Amino acid sequence: MLFALGRDDWLHFNYGILAAVSLVLVGIMLDSVLRVAFIPLNSDSVSELLVWIIAFLVASLIVGYMFGLKIQEEGEAYEIRLIGGIIVLSALGLMFFIMIWFANPLASPHVKDSLESMFNTSGWTNYDWSAYSSLWVTLHVLVSSVCSFIGLYAGSMFKKPKKT
Repeated sequence: MLFALGRDDWLHFNYGILAAVSLVLVGIMLDSVLRVAFIPLNSDSVSELLVWIIAFLVASLIVGYMFGLKIQEEGEAYEIRLIGGIIVLSALGLMFFIMIWFANPLASPHVKDSLESMFNTSGWTNYDWSAYSSLWVTLHVLVSSVCSFIGLYAGSMFKKPKKT
């Protein structure tokens, strides 16, 4: 199970879904803004991945801070379980978004140009292109998942419960 089942089951599940959707949307928006801001650096895949890492670290810090009290509500064991659930749901959302991006007719020339600048792709078959696309999706989802775990955990630590 992704989320702990206990009291207020649906409330915790709804907060997990809301946090995952927020993480994906804020991460994609920050990635878009940073790509425009760092246009001179976006000439190679390493800088694109660096922008992706920065965007998802900042997004997960924001979401971790926003949902910090709900994440910390039940204790540390529940906290790790909820963060794991948020990461799994956000990874599914990211894979969906990336596949939609690949379906965009303008994305194929971008991918092809970036590959041709890095490798000699003259002998590549359709299988090679699809394998690279799968590797690209996997790499971005794994990197964003690691960044999300770090950011959600650190962001949730910033917000401490008020003592009464």
